[in-house]
Amino acid sequence: MAQLNLTTCPYCGVGCGIEAQLEEGRIVDVKGDSEHPANYGRLCVKGSALAETLGHHGRLTRPRVDGVEVDWDTALASVASRLHTAREAHGNEALAAYLSGQLLTEDYYVANKLFKGFLGTPHLDTNSRLCMASAVAAYKRSLGADAVPCSYEDIEDAELVVLVGSNLAWNHPVLFQRLRVAKNRNPLMRVVVIDPRVTDSCELADLYLGIRPGSDARLFNGLLAWMAKKKRLNQVFVERFTTGLEEALAAAQEDDASVEAVAKDCDVDAERLETFYYWFASQLHVVTLYSQGINQSTSGTEKCHAIINCHLAGGKIGLSGAGPFSITGQPNAMGGREVGGLANQLAAHMDYEHPGAIERVTRFWSTPSLAPSLPSSPGHKAVQLFDAIERGEVKALWIMATNPLASLPDANRVRAAIERCPLVIVSECMADTDLVAMADIVLPASGWSEKDGTVTNSERRISRQRGLLSPPGEARHDWWIISRVAERMGYGEAFCYQHPWEIFDEHARLSAFENDAEHQLRLFNLSGLVGLGHEGYDALKPIQWPVTPEAPRGTARLFEDGIFATATGKARIWPVKPQGPQQALSKAFPLRLNSGRVRDQWHTMTRTARSARLMNHRAEPFVDVHEADAKALGLREHSLAWVRAATGEMRARVRISPAQRQGEVFVPIHWTDRFCLAGRAGSLYQSLTDPLSGQPESKHGAVALTALDISWEATLVLDDELAFGLGAAEPSALMNDPSAQMNEPSALMNEPPALVNGVAARACEDTAYWARIPLTSGMRWQLAGTPECSKRDWMRWISDNLPVPVGPVAQDASSGRLRAAGIEHGRLRWWLMVGPVEELPGLGWLVERLQESADGKSMSSEQRRRVLAGCDDGAVDQGPVVCSCHQVGRTPIVAAIHSGDDSVEALGARLACGTQCGSCIPELKALLEEEKSHASARNAAEAQFA
Repeated sequence: MAQLNLTTCPYCGVGCGIEAQLEEGRIVDVKGDSEHPANYGRLCVKGSALAETLGHHGRLTRPRVDGVEVDWDTALASVASRLHTAREAHGNEALAAYLSGQLLTEDYYVANKLFKGFLGTPHLDTNSRLCMASAVAAYKRSLGADAVPCSYEDIEDAELVVLVGSNLAWNHPVLFQRLRVAKNRNPLMRVVVIDPRVTDSCELADLYLGIRPGSDARLFNGLLAWMAKKKRLNQVFVERFTTGLEEALAAAQEDDASVEAVAKDCDVDAERLETFYYWFASQLHVVTLYSQGINQSTSGTEKCHAIINCHLAGGKIGLSGAGPFSITGQPNAMGGREVGGLANQLAAHMDYEHPGAIERVTRFWSTPSLAPSLPSSPGHKAVQLFDAIERGEVKALWIMATNPLASLPDANRVRAAIERCPLVIVSECMADTDLVAMADIVLPASGWSEKDGTVTNSERRISRQRGLLSPPGEARHDWWIISRVAERMGYGEAFCYQHPWEIFDEHARLSAFENDAEHQLRLFNLSGLVGLGHEGYDALKPIQWPVTPEAPRGTARLFEDGIFATATGKARIWPVKPQGPQQALSKAFPLRLNSGRVRDQWHTMTRTARSARLMNHRAEPFVDVHEADAKALGLREHSLAWVRAATGEMRARVRISPAQRQGEVFVPIHWTDRFCLAGRAGSLYQSLTDPLSGQPESKHGAVALTALDISWEATLVLDDELAFGLGAAEPSALMNDPSAQMNEPSALMNEPPALVNGVAARACEDTAYWARIPLTSGMRWQLAGTPECSKRDWMRWISDNLPVPVGPVAQDASSGRLRAAGIEHGRLRWWLMVGPVEELPGLGWLVERLQESADGKSMSSEQRRRVLAGCDDGAVDQGPVVCSCHQVGRTPIVAAIHSGDDSVEALGARLACGTQCGSCIPELKALLEEEKSHASARNAAEAQFA
């Protein structure tokens, strides 16, 4: 009988509630929780596909020490003894931890308590540093606390919503759907999108400003000066509730603050810019949504201040439909910060510089026989932490639920630093990541659907993420692993947790400890959640902090009384000096690089790539290029390109995109060594950071782009047995030597990682490019050969490497084209096409044959005859997938438009596209506009020659 359970999505910071359906110990379906206030039943395609990402295949199930599987007693003893040895020999600060916004609050709490409280090292930081640190720094300096002042309802109640540095449609799709509904409900609502790229978020835009990358602070400084000039400041609010306006205005007016000058510096039309200024100044109910496009900069904190300044100066904060709203990137980045997950924090939103904070946390954590030894000053922030590892100052590093090899800038240097660290401990769910291969000790951790605890979303809402399934094998929860290590190091009395509710209760008690006017009131307060007990914790409903006896149902909106969390009670308007990107363009690297997420993927794809349909929208690493740049560089659509920077390289498929400004390119962040050769975007950025927040400049790289010199391309499709069952190749020894000169493509071709087995490993040898693409049944590899491989004899290669004999084959020796398939006892086992990717048929038909073969069904004679074509006779290729929920490709959509479907609703009625999560609606609208433009051009041409 089906069982329904409520939990929370593990992806972005929207924090959607999920209703999971269990049957016979398996999650068979997920849908949105209609009562959860974050999403009210909505889910994006990633959330909808969660059931497809589960399963024990590829999971870590046993601990490993020095490459050997061991039991937990051995593993925990090894961790404890080696940490103790490093600490005794080199001091407390030789130890470090690097955590993740994928952890639950309870995991984070215990890790922070162990490392800072009892091991005495300040060097515990998190990958939240890479996405939220600048927003945090600005909130604390301006408002007095790391506290988002808004709720999602404010987006719906606003008269003006400004998206700046945020592709909400792709990165926070459910919020974008809520915005769409609100705009349809309120025709007077306006939406402004400020972004160097024309993103899918522009679908709702009444005004788009395609600014020069890095000019955001100049634009908002100009807005502040314009508001002052036009007497649109809220003088009553400013005088009663803020300080610093005069200094901020002086800084804003230091450069020419005229609309024309600002427009020139931002490279936007002056009239459109002034329209935005007028709209912002004229409305009281304004919400500005900003994310990584603002934060990931060497002046990210200043950019955040520039936005907050305009809200404070206009009194657009602390009321319905108004506020500066930083949208969190990860599901529990905020929860991690609540418990001290950043290196400059202690716990419960207390910092080292807060008077008495160190002593307060020490008193709270003290036990009758144990006294913690908290450090006296902040530790290394993420980028600086790996610099310290490289210098040899940090001897032991514990990494949990993240992969710095992919996410940190100057990724090749990070790899080298980890390689030289004497002790690397990795807690991870998946067995085959490139980071796991580098670890001395590997600890198998539980994952989503197994973890039990809480997360906090972008609007300060705490929700339960419930454990619905048992972890596979010997995998354990992170809080349990950390607590048991602490026990073996002699701190068992302080870490004797048996259930996460006990950790949450301690966390709530610490938030309330000496949190009163006598000791300096702190905004973060969960005193209303103290003493829930096991049953109350299990039943906890989503709630926004602060939660106190005075606000037992939580607090939706902050600062409604105009009293801020600063020492004076007034918000601070900070002077901002705009700065450009520090990664300078040059003759050698003339293109500005931007990077970010794609619609259907998450971080390094360890979860999303397990759902084949999520791979169909963007199957390979790509680089978006303006048409003029592509033409000048001799690049064509679907060709392969070499993206070079001073720090590394990336190889990607070219997409010529009108969304790009000329002179700028965009790449996705998701691909790693696990899925492709040289696809890590992190290798292209220098490790330059904001001096206040420590957040790296991951939106403003400097690169060169050239065609990748290849002599052949091929597509290899293998069934599951061939793809995974022939034994693993050796892990890569070295990829892209960081000390090598970047003047020509690296001669060191990456050996396939451990996941690429047998046949595929040999197929990838000596290639200029390879990408691994999971299918519903089987696996696909895209391959491209170097000129040195131009004489590869494919028939001999098939004979030497594929255990299933070649069946039908079609070969054109003059062009090098070849198609071949292996059929064994009527079952399709492999399929090979040598030729340009443009000639690749839609693979849906072949995947169906692979699935039938896996089920023991033989192919019909007609199917065997059609196998080289890869499709049914007369079948139409679906084209690139647009709607991932219903797997609807571009070709039938365009055909439906040609047949008269002239709206998203009409397309949905015919094809179902856009009717589930709505993430594809912007792309559907773009196709409607594109075909409308094509039709107009055709009609004009016909009229001319009539």
